[in-house]
Amino acid sequence: MTGPEFLGVVMLVVMLGAIFIGIPISLTLLFLALIFGFIGLGDMVFDLAYLQTIGMMKQDEFVAVPMFILMGYICDQAGILERLFIAFRDLFAPVRGSLYLVVLLTATLFGIAAGTVGATVVLLGIMAGPMMIKSGYDVRMSAGAIAAGGTLGILIPPSVMLVVMGPVLGVSVAKLYEAACGPGFMLAGMYILYTMGRSFINPKLGPPVPLEDRPTAMWPVIWECVVGLVPVTVLTFATLGAIIAGLTTSTEAAAVGALGAIALTVCYGRFTWKGLFAACQSTLISTSMVLFLAATSNVFGAVFARFGTATWITNALLAIPLPPWGTMALVLTLIFLLGWPFEWPAIVLIFMPMLAPVVANLGYDMVFFGTISAVVLQTAFLSPPVAMAAYYLKQVVKEWSIGTIFKGMYDFMWIQCLAVVLVLVFPQIAMWLPEALEDKPGLAAPPAPESDAAARGELERGDAPAEPSGDEAATSSGSAGRSR
Repeated sequence: MTGPEFLGVVMLVVMLGAIFIGIPISLTLLFLALIFGFIGLGDMVFDLAYLQTIGMMKQDEFVAVPMFILMGYICDQAGILERLFIAFRDLFAPVRGSLYLVVLLTATLFGIAAGTVGATVVLLGIMAGPMMIKSGYDVRMSAGAIAAGGTLGILIPPSVMLVVMGPVLGVSVAKLYEAACGPGFMLAGMYILYTMGRSFINPKLGPPVPLEDRPTAMWPVIWECVVGLVPVTVLTFATLGAIIAGLTTSTEAAAVGALGAIALTVCYGRFTWKGLFAACQSTLISTSMVLFLAATSNVFGAVFARFGTATWITNALLAIPLPPWGTMALVLTLIFLLGWPFEWPAIVLIFMPMLAPVVANLGYDMVFFGTISAVVLQTAFLSPPVAMAAYYLKQVVKEWSIGTIFKGMYDFMWIQCLAVVLVLVFPQIAMWLPEALEDKPGLAAPPAPESDAAARGELERGDAPAEPSGDEAATSSGSAGRSR
């Protein structure tokens, strides 16, 4: 190990230590990059920081971030989740385990419209928790279903996490959306199959909705389904469908989605200027956090790679005597462990650029790597004891202890782990839709534009291994998920 490489290792260790003691991540990255960069590179570090920041600001994909976040906050104010829940509850009331089905279907559709974990878990807890308690549902499985359903929002498109991940991995956001559809909806189906199957075997776990809580006429049920489901379906096609079909870029679709969410708020009679201002204010706060972290992690990564430490880490991981799938499993395990102390922006923006070259050298497709990483991160966020979904749920359903909520989440963790294994063993679960659309020129998603930041990043980070583009990393054999 050379002197600059060792300096990069020290910088990484100091960064982890500073974050664990509570110093804000963004400031930690920026100051460490400038201090260690000045020690190792001299005045060049300031030019490097300037070029990396300007280059990142020119990446069009990041423009979609505030629009998708605003869309989520507006959907929350429009009461979309509440209408979905009522529609599904009235429709499936006579069925065993109906409330599990209602919770998971609502979380899946609201995850498409909003993509926010905290809001989904809180609102589902408020609406479903008391009704599940009244109906005699199993507390453990009820808590697990709400928490697991709430985490689907970070995986099912249009996910803000996938928008940020696209430029980091050098692949089209549309391709990531296409690939995430398979695992995302597969997980939702597995949750539903598990809860409904257990309810049919043991009716005490999930009895039908009590007669006094069921609708007395069919017409109100039909009307509520039309009002609750049709607008969300239209909004979904206006955003996700347009991106996958290649009709719009993710940025354009995000703007249409935000406008559609505002229109729904008006149609539902819940629009207020005060509410719109609050949504914009919350969007500003969330967007500033994500983009400032993106800028500082870009500078940190440039300095880190310039030291040559990124190349050293890549070579060290590749030198481990493991088959390619074993090294891939090691990388995914690291991502899972990082998902405990860190939020997804830190993992995607700081650590994935370090791990992506390893995966690329193993011959894996970067779209596949991004998708399986998203599934692993969702698994980490559902994993106690640091899963925030449990604490969100505890705040709104006081009757459930945090220990019971954790036990319920553990039950669904096995489903998550099975899903990760299935996607690894059968990559076509993720890759069939991107490959199918790629074979149809009229439906092919537009490739992500090559940004100035990427070009400058390779020049400034001369020692770093080049990240492959989506085309360069594409596999020649889809069934294996790897090019060799």
